[in-house]
This record gives sequence, structure tokens and C-alpha cells, in this order.
Amino acid sequence: MSPLTIASTLFSLAKSIGIGSSSQSNNTETVRSGTRTSEDFSSSLELRMAALQAQSVNSLLGSVFNGGQASSSLDFLTGANKKASGASEPLSLLGFSTSARGLSPGGRNLSLFNPESAYRMMSVINNKDVTYKAQFSELSEMKTNVNIMQQAGQALGKVSESMDNEAIKSELQAFAGQYNEWIKRFDGTVKNDGLLAGTQAAEISLYELEQSVENIFNGAKNGFHGLRDLGLSIDQTTNLATLDTSKLDTALASNKDGAVSTIHEFSANFAKSAGLLTSANNFIPNRLANLDRAIDYITDNKPALQAEFGLGDPARPSTPIAKALAAYNQIFRI
Repeated sequence: MSPLTIASTLFSLAKSIGIGSSSQSNNTETVRSGTRTSEDFSSSLELRMAALQAQSVNSLLGSVFNGGQASSSLDFLTGANKKASGASEPLSLLGFSTSARGLSPGGRNLSLFNPESAYRMMSVINNKDVTYKAQFSELSEMKTNVNIMQQAGQALGKVSESMDNEAIKSELQAFAGQYNEWIKRFDGTVKNDGLLAGTQAAEISLYELEQSVENIFNGAKNGFHGLRDLGLSIDQTTNLATLDTSKLDTALASNKDGAVSTIHEFSANFAKSAGLLTSANNFIPNRLANLDRAIDYITDNKPALQAEFGLGDPARPSTPIAKALAAYNQIFRI
């Protein structure tokens, strides 16, 4: 596979996972610069590809440089039939060199039409290589915690009418505590310049579990409007769960059977919501699969890309990215 084909495929793959959707603050200028210059470089790529595909031009050049003799459709690119007199390669007339490429001491391919744009594009790819690995690690951690939340929801299903009020209260407090650990761990990672900012799988995971807690239809048949009527609610500023024990005591005193039934209904619905987020072909697994493909593709083709476009600047990850990258490297023993 040629470097041009590799680059084209890489751009398509990056687009499928939302390239640039979660750039970090210290990489922002690099990415923005890469975005601007990649547009300039795309013109160069298109011109190169057009030159390779122009069979009619090839025929005309072949007749000129081979004295009208028949030749292979690609001879004028390879110089296979170049005259002994040392005539210039036809492609060089378009500003391209077909000689073996080498990188300058600064890591640039000076044989390219625009080596600086190519170098900056490679810098973007270097940054994406690091960012995708960090996101894969962070999202994998989120998937594990979604499973923990699913178990926390299922645990409420063991609440029964035979339990005393303090035991029921303890179960709801345990759930609220587990939910708050989930929020503290991942709420910031989807905000502003968080590692998973703009990542739909992460944002939806947080949103769906919060909405499940706030669902007012749980317990409707028993006269309740969700867990909030039992004292469990979400603070709209901090997104943390709080349990009003006095409100719970009142609900248990007035309609204990209905309150327990409401908890059971919530338990089933919450566990189902969490399970769907991590089920096959759903949000988190799909995003992880796309990231994994992008990481593998860059790893397999990075030497060819750098040989063609230059080394690019090395990635300079922020502290959160560096931490997640270290976790990724530990998992895969890199």
C-alpha cells in the first residue's frame, strides 16, 4: 500500500471517530494549525493523485519522451524508458521528484511540493496517536464503572417490606454514595477540555444514568413520582445525589409497600439503562472499537507516513492525557 493510500485511509478512519472532537488545551494550537495546513496539503495530495491517474497525459508524454515508441502506461513515472541522453523525468516537470526520498536533519521531506505543510500534518497525526490511546484508556475505565453502577442498581432489588426502615435507608445511602463516586470520577472528563469532551459515548453514559435516577415515572402506580418522593434527588449544580432521610421516613410511614415497590421498579430500570450502555454494538463498545482501529492503523503505518510526510513534532500531552496514556501503556505493556 502506498503512503498516499495510507494517508487517505487514515483521514477517513479519523473522520469516523470525530477527529479533533476532544483536543486538549495544550494541543489546541497544534490541532488548529494542522487543520488549516492540512487543507493546503490536501491540494498537493490531490495534484499528485491526479498526476498518477492522468492516463491521457501519460500517453502524450510517452510519445514525446520515447520517440513515439510503445511503452507501459506507468513507464513515464518510473523512468523505465528514459532516454540514455539523460532527459528529465516527465513528472519532474510538474514539480515532483520520483527519486528515493530522504528526510532532512529537521525531519522534513524536502522532495515534497510543500514539505512544511506535510510536516505539520504529521504533527497532528502524532498528537492524535497519543490522544486516541489516552481516550481508549479513559473510556475503558468508564465502561468498568458503568458495570459497577449496574450492580449498584441491582443491589436495590433486594430491599423488601420485611426490612426495617433503617436497613432500607442504608441501602439507598449506599447507592447514593456509589453514584457520587461515579460522578466525581467522570463528570469533569466530559466538560470543557476534559479528556472525553465531545465524546458522545461518555456524555450519554453520564446523562442516561442521571436521567434514570430522576425518572419521575418510577412508582407512579403507587402514587410516587420517582425516587425524589423517597428523598433521593440529584443536585443540579454539583450533579451529586443526596438522600433526605426525613422525607424517606415519611414515605415509609405512609406507604411502605408502595415505597419498596418504587425502589424495585427503579432498580430494574436503572440496571437496564446501565447494561445497555455497555452492550454489544452500543455507545461505549462502538467508540472503543473505532479508537482501537485508529490506534492500530497509525501504529502499523506510521513509519510509511513519516517517510512520506516528515517526522512531525512529537506529541506534548497534558497531565490528564499523560496519565491516561501511562495507563494504556501499562495495560498493553508498551
